[in-house]
Amino acid sequence: MMTMTDPARVARLANGGTIDLGPGAIEKDPVQDAGDQGMIRYSLRCAADHGFESWFASADAFAALLAAGQLDCPVCGASEVRKDLMAPAVRPARKAATATGDTDARPDLSAPASALEAEIAALRRQIEANSDYVGVNFVTEARRMHAGDAPSRAIHGEAKPEEARQMIEDGLPVAPLPFLPARKVN
Repeated sequence: MMTMTDPARVARLANGGTIDLGPGAIEKDPVQDAGDQGMIRYSLRCAADHGFESWFASADAFAALLAAGQLDCPVCGASEVRKDLMAPAVRPARKAATATGDTDARPDLSAPASALEAEIAALRRQIEANSDYVGVNFVTEARRMHAGDAPSRAIHGEAKPEEARQMIEDGLPVAPLPFLPARKVN
């Protein structure tokens, strides 16, 4: 629930709850806060020109509270309250941001983030250049080569963990790779 510090600075909400319009004078129950998603923040001004902000469940809830005279100024207690001019929280377009030199510091996700990632990328390039990708047929192809039924060559592909474990137990020279197949990477 809520704890208020000054009853004169409280507005009643349409759902029967209350909210303190004063700065820093409210403590909300986290369970109740879970339902507060989608609320609207309005900048308000009273007849004595005191500015303040408050949150409302919807525009209709604000209108209902205003019509019922249930909104009061937290400074002077005046019940004559109106919406004040509000600046929208809009981010500039990318082109406008780059034209002014104000670009977001976004990381290059295609470049390796560490030396380890760079080494793994180099290993991947080397394996892909020097072996054949056999995909989901890896287990079958590796067993055929081990038995001498297929010519021996460097291959890489996919295997389920149980299949990989069984191949290692059976003495096949296989090892897991530290990356996913290209077809499974976003």
